[in-house]
Amino acid sequence: MHTVTLIPGDGIGPSIIDAAVKVIEAAGVRIHWDVQLAGMAAVERFDTPLPEPTVASIQKHKVALKGPLTTPVGRGFRSVNVTLRQRFNLYANVRPAVSFEGTSTPFQNVNLVIIRENTEGLYSGIEHDIVVEGEVLAAESIALITRAGSEKIIRYAFEYARKNRRQKVTLVHKANILKSTTGMFLEIGKQIAKDYEDIHFEDKIIDACAMQMVLQPQQFDVIVTTNLFGDILSDLAAGLVGGLGLTAGANIGPEIAIFEAVHGSAPDIAGRNIANPTAVILAGVMMLEYLGESDAARTIERAVRDVIRECRCVTPDLKADSPYGTSEMAEEIIRKIRSAG
Repeated sequence: MHTVTLIPGDGIGPSIIDAAVKVIEAAGVRIHWDVQLAGMAAVERFDTPLPEPTVASIQKHKVALKGPLTTPVGRGFRSVNVTLRQRFNLYANVRPAVSFEGTSTPFQNVNLVIIRENTEGLYSGIEHDIVVEGEVLAAESIALITRAGSEKIIRYAFEYARKNRRQKVTLVHKANILKSTTGMFLEIGKQIAKDYEDIHFEDKIIDACAMQMVLQPQQFDVIVTTNLFGDILSDLAAGLVGGLGLTAGANIGPEIAIFEAVHGSAPDIAGRNIANPTAVILAGVMMLEYLGESDAARTIERAVRDVIRECRCVTPDLKADSPYGTSEMAEEIIRKIRSAG
């Protein structure tokens, strides 16, 4: 029996999290879900988007599954996601982007993973206004990139590639301009690559990489990069395979891991039973792999892929005239799981 912190989230979060929980339980994995609040749901109850009971639950159980969160605007709250990553040292953000049969996209056979440094760079929160005589004349943000942080994420990428039998690691940077920060990141990458002679290593400048991803994404395998670049490239990669509704993310630290749908809370469609649950179900798949429940993870992933390939009982974002919604798609995935058993 596993115990997992469950954060339903905001907007469409509760409905897609409910779908994911039902799918995971149908695969036969015994999990006790410790339900906690974050985001706007937490603000309404605790007057903070990240209350201490939620933090304590994650600290205790070490694993969390999270729906999308809304960070309040204009009240001085930092991004909940960024705060969680920094508080628990979730230094590795892992975002697979894999093609689905049954989706209408410009590319097929895309199978890449973006591994992003998750706690440093321009998301370090080191910024301030430059005020002269009461007027803000400029603003400054500092991109903090450390040697220790760079070494951890680059080595994580190579270890991930080796464990998952991937052939190549591409380090993405802007060392031609940002010579001190991403220049150091690149040099560390070159040094670490010498320890992994079984894995091909290359580096690409961020703008060239973005262009190549939309010309020939099949050339990429594992991409490792800094925080801001990884944030941008991972959403670009999601677009290659059908959008954020089909891509999951993991935030991994030395002791704690949080798995999530990477799309927004979409409050405009909350309660309408039309949100695609695939992303958070696949986040559950990544969580099960992390927990050592590989057989169940593979069973769920096959069922999801079968349902999308058939493109019958899917949400309207996958089939415009579909009469089915979130709950019906989840039930169809569960039927596939049970028939496979």
